[in-house]
Amino acid sequence: MKYRTEKDSLGKVSIPADTYYGIQTWRALQNFPVSGLLPDPRYVKASVLIKKAAALANYRLKLLDKDIYQAIIFACDRILAGYHSDQFVVDPFQAGAGTSHHMNINEVIANIASEKLGFPKGIYTRVHPHNHVNLAQSTNDVIPAAARLTVLLYWPDLASAVDKTVAVFQKKGREFAGIHKSGRTHLSDALPVTLGQEFKAYASALKNDLKRLQASRKNLFYLGLGGTAVGTGVNSHPAYRKLVIKELAKLTGLKLKAAPDSAESMQNVADLLDFSGALRILSQNLIRISNDLRLLSSGPGTGLAELTLPEVQAGSTIMPGKVNPSLLEMLTMTAFQVIGSDQTILLASMHGQLELNVFLPVVVHNLTNQIRILTNALGAFESKYLRFVEADREMCNYWLEKSSGLAAILNPHLGYEKAAELYRESRKSKIPITELVVKKGLMTSQKAKAVFDLKKIIKPNLTGNKK
Repeated sequence: MKYRTEKDSLGKVSIPADTYYGIQTWRALQNFPVSGLLPDPRYVKASVLIKKAAALANYRLKLLDKDIYQAIIFACDRILAGYHSDQFVVDPFQAGAGTSHHMNINEVIANIASEKLGFPKGIYTRVHPHNHVNLAQSTNDVIPAAARLTVLLYWPDLASAVDKTVAVFQKKGREFAGIHKSGRTHLSDALPVTLGQEFKAYASALKNDLKRLQASRKNLFYLGLGGTAVGTGVNSHPAYRKLVIKELAKLTGLKLKAAPDSAESMQNVADLLDFSGALRILSQNLIRISNDLRLLSSGPGTGLAELTLPEVQAGSTIMPGKVNPSLLEMLTMTAFQVIGSDQTILLASMHGQLELNVFLPVVVHNLTNQIRILTNALGAFESKYLRFVEADREMCNYWLEKSSGLAAILNPHLGYEKAAELYRESRKSKIPITELVVKKGLMTSQKAKAVFDLKKIIKPNLTGNKK
């Protein structure tokens, strides 16, 4: 392997000659061999988009020579087109603030641009990573902006995954609307419901979660670009801040705006924490719903078995024919991970100090991972489980007929105490309440049939007849 030598204020380093990254990236590779993970691709894209917008702004402000500006734009476009993705190599667990990731971005762009102008890699006499690619910028304003932009780039996929899941729950709610079953509270018999009612409620919960995400997303459009190192904008043109955000908005098609207080945008990652919190709420709902669906499909011989599981894989290495709720288990574990990541983001958020929150790299890593795995998990759940889950009408009716929760229907007719007596007697004698109330002469068969009419007892059913 051939090497080239690069030098910085710490000394000289030999770097593989064919790499587009430089000495600062090489030092990061040596210093932070932590997880073996690479930066999120959309985080890289967001960072490069900011670099392109900065070059556009600085050229318009006559701070960059035309050939340097064009070479930087060429380099950014090559990366955005999918070339050189293997050059972004810094571990997510790295130096504070994201300095190492930022230097990796600057060096790759500088070397591609230098080659375009006829200079070999590592020779920064014409295009320099700091002096040109990073002109009017700092890690402290670029990385927070890149973090926000990354979430916005991920948003369409996430929103689509949640929306599709909501739509299928709603469809199943309509499909199951005529299937009556026993409700259960405290995991015990309760008043009747329909299976469609349960699925419709799941759709409503997730629809509300999507609204929370949409609300928290709105704050991410405000960027602190142009604040440079400490929010003052030093080492940038007075018009740079407004112009760079304008250029970035054009490049992305997003309605980006300048943060009201650029210093605050460096110190505070609460907007990212807010979005993570909305993901956490979505995740806890997915856990709750998955738990319900696993209970309702438990069996098939010794459980509730009100739902039939789509068969996606063998469930056991020792029990032939066994089918497990594999996709529900996967979704639940994914949601566990999202909630754990939210806790990490909370800790990183509260430990920012003075002019900067240096723990942003771990925020970006966890937030992008949250969004990516939740999007993918929802896609698999919706396409491989939810579309194909079916109701077992016979089992729903079986448990409904045995349900002691039907006793509550008698409250307006016989009173709470008498209904409680019948409940206990029904449990002891194993005679369904619908039959016991007739057997004891408390209602005629016709009256009991009317009182326990399933179509009437799943909605408000009292009529006023007292003066």
